[in-house]
Amino acid sequence: MTKRNKVIYWIATIWLSLGMVATGVAQVLKIKEGQGALDMLIHLGYPAYLLTILGVWKILGAVAVLIPKFPLLKEWVYAGFIFVMTGAVFSHIVVGDPAAESLPALLLIALTIISWYFRPSSRKIIIANN
Repeated sequence: MTKRNKVIYWIATIWLSLGMVATGVAQVLKIKEGQGALDMLIHLGYPAYLLTILGVWKILGAVAVLIPKFPLLKEWVYAGFIFVMTGAVFSHIVVGDPAAESLPALLLIALTIISWYFRPSSRKIIIANN
C-alpha cells in the first residue's frame, strides 16, 4: 500500500468514524438542537425506539472500523453503514424533503466507500485459492 493510499484511507476513516460517532451519540441521547434526531426520525415516519438502535450500531460500527484485525466484521460494518445512509437518503426523498437534507448522508456514503476502497490489506478478507 502506497503512502498516498494510507493517507487517503486514514483521513476518510477518521472522518467517517467521527461522523458516525457524532450522529450516533446524538441519536442515543436524543439531542434536540435545531431539528433534533428524534424530530427528524418521526418526520421520516419511523418509530422513536429506532433512534437508540441506530445510534448504538453507529457507535459500535465506528469502533469496529478503527480497531485492527477482524476483517469480516469490518466488511459487515461497511455494508451496514451503506444500508443505513442509503436508507436515510431515500427516506428524505420519499417524504419530499429538499435535496440538502440528504447531503450529510451522502457525505457519509462517500466516506464509507473511500475508506472501504483504500483499506490496507491487513483489514481485508483474504481468500485462499484452492
